[in-house]
Amino acid sequence: MIGRGLERALGILAVIGLVTGLYTGFLYAPPDAVQGEVQRIMYLHVPLILVSYFAFFVVFVTSILYLARRCERHDAIAHSSAEIGVLFTALAIAAGSIWGRPTWGTWWTWDARLTTTTILLLIFIGYLMLRALVDDPSRGATFGAVLGIIGFLDVPIIHMSVVWWRTLHQPASVLRPGPSTVAPDMQVALYTNLAAFVLLYGYFLVKRVRLEKARWELIRLRMEGAA
Repeated sequence: MIGRGLERALGILAVIGLVTGLYTGFLYAPPDAVQGEVQRIMYLHVPLILVSYFAFFVVFVTSILYLARRCERHDAIAHSSAEIGVLFTALAIAAGSIWGRPTWGTWWTWDARLTTTTILLLIFIGYLMLRALVDDPSRGATFGAVLGIIGFLDVPIIHMSVVWWRTLHQPASVLRPGPSTVAPDMQVALYTNLAAFVLLYGYFLVKRVRLEKARWELIRLRMEGAA
């Protein structure tokens, strides 16, 4: 009951947050002085990629815990968070492409940040494929944990890519030392949408973990029945 109640509360808060975020991003915040209206995609693109970083960090931590303790709950959280991270990363890349077309004049370029983000997406798509292809759930969880730990190491590379290499992508505006370069009204819209996507991530995670636990229980019952 507590799990279902938390899931419902997160779902309601996420909807409220998303509606508020859309209002602040598309009506409250002013257009950018240089990019104009197209800059508003930032209020989707940036929160999506930041929550993706967090989702893969959760995979990293819970994968380590699974290898140390062999607890199914840790694996369930890692597997669930990886799925959400893949979804949010794919959406972030799509939003970035829409933003890049009028800004850079192309839908895609092999920019260092875009390339490393695509590598991250492919790593965790591979993670999900590996989990699906291995018949033994314990072995799948172990292999997935190792890949999840390795895959997360790409996240700091993505974040630092605009510092280490010359890229078209603008430097970080949020996760950076010193004061933010984003105007106050735009910060309100950006952080509102970030909070909304964190809540959406939490809702998806609670729901997906519950389903993953049910899958583990079904596998256990089938093994007992076969024995």
